[in-house]
Amino acid sequence: MAKLKTVTRSTKLGPEERAAAIVALKEKELDILVVGGGIVGTGSALDAVTRGLRVGMVEGRDWASGTSSRSSKLVHGGIRYLEQLDFRLVREALKERGLLLQRIAPHLVKPVRFLYPLNKRFFERIYIGAGMLLYDVLSYTGGRPPGVPHHRHLTRGQVMRSAPSLAHDAMIGGITYYDAQVDDARYVASLARTASFYGAHVASRVRVEGFLKVGERVVGVKAHDLETGERFEIKAKQVVNATGVWTDDTQSMVGERGQFKVRASKGVHLVVPRDRFQSNVGLILRTEKSVLFVIPWGRHWLVGTTDTDWHLDKAHPAATAADIDYILEHVNKVLAVPLTREDVEGVYAGLRPLLAGESEQTSKLSREHLVAHSVPGLVVIAGGKWTTYRIMAKDAIDAAVSALDANIPKSVTQDISLLGAEGYQAAWNKRAKIARAFGVHKVRIEHLLNRYGVLTDELLDLIRETPSLGNPLPGADDYLEAEVVYAATHESALHLEDVLARRTRISIEAWDRGISAAPVAAKLMGDVLGWNAERVDREVNNYLKRVQAERDSQLEPNDESADRVRLEAPDIINAK
Repeated sequence: MAKLKTVTRSTKLGPEERAAAIVALKEKELDILVVGGGIVGTGSALDAVTRGLRVGMVEGRDWASGTSSRSSKLVHGGIRYLEQLDFRLVREALKERGLLLQRIAPHLVKPVRFLYPLNKRFFERIYIGAGMLLYDVLSYTGGRPPGVPHHRHLTRGQVMRSAPSLAHDAMIGGITYYDAQVDDARYVASLARTASFYGAHVASRVRVEGFLKVGERVVGVKAHDLETGERFEIKAKQVVNATGVWTDDTQSMVGERGQFKVRASKGVHLVVPRDRFQSNVGLILRTEKSVLFVIPWGRHWLVGTTDTDWHLDKAHPAATAADIDYILEHVNKVLAVPLTREDVEGVYAGLRPLLAGESEQTSKLSREHLVAHSVPGLVVIAGGKWTTYRIMAKDAIDAAVSALDANIPKSVTQDISLLGAEGYQAAWNKRAKIARAFGVHKVRIEHLLNRYGVLTDELLDLIRETPSLGNPLPGADDYLEAEVVYAATHESALHLEDVLARRTRISIEAWDRGISAAPVAAKLMGDVLGWNAERVDREVNNYLKRVQAERDSQLEPNDESADRVRLEAPDIINAK
């Protein structure tokens, strides 16, 4: 009996793998080409390739560089959607939450406990408690345990013991419940890497500048490699447009009106040191427009979000002084010692891709997603929420394969773990032993395991070969030099910003927003990517200008002036 040919698979997604992917994209017709490297695009690439299809994916900037790296970093059912009676969306999201927590990415997705303060006696506790009970019940309907504890009612005294920094008159009691959180940018980069591992040809910094058509049918795209300047064509039987808030722009390249419109809603978050107030639970607070989350995030709190229309630059949405003041004003209503601007370490703004409807308020627009074959050969996926990305990807690929003349298998991504997930729990149980073996503190091993899972071995090997890579980065003690090198060699980081803003979260977690770390990180990247001194300096200067422009824009009173100031920093230009 003839032996099956062994297919070489690599967990690396570095410069060599990118170059090989571009060669493959140019040479043969693909079954599916995905345009867009956010959470839905990378999810679609993994869904398609694990069905046995020949798949490519291109992203004009870095993985998750748009919306997918600037979310509330929650994997949640959306408890506020219960009030809108959207039970199907909540149930679907809770099922996905359990799957991500327990099967797909337990190293990246973690339970988080929230407190809902109660302000009125009797009725509010009954009303909110009923919603929490329904939330728990729905979480059990996915065919597996929810992966988090159920809700609990607390007296005022119990609330104050859980969150001593709350103002004494801020509540008469509370209810706690669980959801989950994730480093959104790291998850997307891991998803792209996993798709590559299974055989997808994926490349970031490849911009689509037009579509190839035969008659009315889309048969591929015109692509531009922004790293080399080369322009080439990619042929595909089906193209999936997964470009989020850029959906309308991408559709306009086809010369056809889209079947639906995507409206951008700006959400701003503040990053505050964990020691600014004491609480062992996160908070969910109602505002007049939406809800405000206070989310534990390592040694920090994430506080947000706003929900306002945005019609300006989509690549670099800017937070204004008014946005920051709005968040501080609302969170301070429940704190004994108010937060001030001096307490804010970092700020980030992202855009939600909402399906435009009749409502004038973005907070009332649908978080449902839609899939359409807008023209033959082109599938559009839009709307939705981060938590349900896998369902969105499945629906998009289902639509694409329905037009292929073959019997294509169904989606299997509910059983596909991200790289680093398999064996994570066993590695976590051995973390003290691993720490002793490598002579590092157990906290460091925990940090690495919760970012890389069992692939932590690869980082520890780097440190064993070059002990200095075990040093923390200046101004960002949570991160090691080895992580910068690994981002460039294994995680397709091509620029300094990719590492400081997305492979790590130094740009929002460090007081100086990465200014101290930038020269060291650029030198480390340059050593493995072959940068000369001029290129290293350029990467550092570009990053410093970005930081300054962001800081300056956050002093501006409105969106228009903040957008103008933010765009004074140069975008990443061609490297060569």
